[in-house]
Amino acid sequence: MEVRGVSSHHLICFLFVFVFLEVSIFAHGRLLLEGKPDPDNAVATARWLVSQNYWGVLSTISNDMGGAPFGNVVSFSDGLPDQGRGIPYFYLTTLDPTARNALKDQRSSLTISEYPIGTCGTTDPENPTCAKLTLTGKLKLVHRDSSEAEFAEHALFSKHAEMKDWPKDHNFEFYRLEIEDLFLIDWFGGPKPLTVDKYLHPPIVYRIQLASVV
Repeated sequence: MEVRGVSSHHLICFLFVFVFLEVSIFAHGRLLLEGKPDPDNAVATARWLVSQNYWGVLSTISNDMGGAPFGNVVSFSDGLPDQGRGIPYFYLTTLDPTARNALKDQRSSLTISEYPIGTCGTTDPENPTCAKLTLTGKLKLVHRDSSEAEFAEHALFSKHAEMKDWPKDHNFEFYRLEIEDLFLIDWFGGPKPLTVDKYLHPPIVYRIQLASVV
């Protein structure tokens, strides 16, 4: 069978490659995904959760409560939409306990769930098949006049447009979570083995310019 000069064999091969690319593409170390990754692919799942989520629970060590953990709902971003680098950035003010805590004790963790993305269906958020990820490390202030601050601004304001209009006299500043450990549950059988190095430097399956896939 021919389809305008293209054999059915070639057409099938093309469709297979196209579907594979749509499911999972790594471009220059940045994970681009159209759908939920396979649970066996821990790196892809973790990067997908961070890229697709808009908020999570950021926990710090509370100075006001004698070192008790303090969890706070915060907005975050790891990059421009679908171009995440895996490192969460935040826009925080010391009028809120989270930033104040971090300036005295940087130890922090960010917990996010697949549930807000909408791909868990009617499954309870605590069910292991509804993926969840905790990133543990140090919450660090980003230097105001650095290129990293510029990146953080683009990353956050592209996902959270109203941040641009938050009160200037509240002295909001950019922070990043320097990841030291990852805890991922995306199926039955306990947490997936996942190192920080593998998470931050996923294998490059295809080197495709972002402009060609956006």
